[in-house]
Amino acid sequence: QVQLVESGGGSVQAGGSLRLSCTASRIDVSRYCMGWFREAPDKEREGVAVVSRSDITVYGDSVKGRFSASKDNAKSTLYLQMNSVKPEDTAIYYCAVSATVCSLTNFPSRYRGQGTQVTVSS
Repeated sequence: QVQLVESGGGSVQAGGSLRLSCTASRIDVSRYCMGWFREAPDKEREGVAVVSRSDITVYGDSVKGRFSASKDNAKSTLYLQMNSVKPEDTAIYYCAVSATVCSLTNFPSRYRGQGTQVTVSS
């Protein structure tokens, strides 16, 4: 069974930075698309970034220029560097993997982590 564990969340002031990590086990991440998604109260799931098997990264419009995603296949870890954070970035962030779909909007949720809370104060 695929396991994904996120870490690095916490509380930060607006304008600050955080780095999230997602470590996978029982899979070869180089064969998968991996993505970051976020869920906030009363909002639909939002795709933050997806990294394809060929390391092409696509970002959601709301985080472009501020967030950066990267994947270290040797460490089976996906990262999300969050800079210039805003209060509207407050959400639970989770990672997911997919062997098929690799898009921000239709990414399957079958294999996902529990998530890590990010809270940005103004």
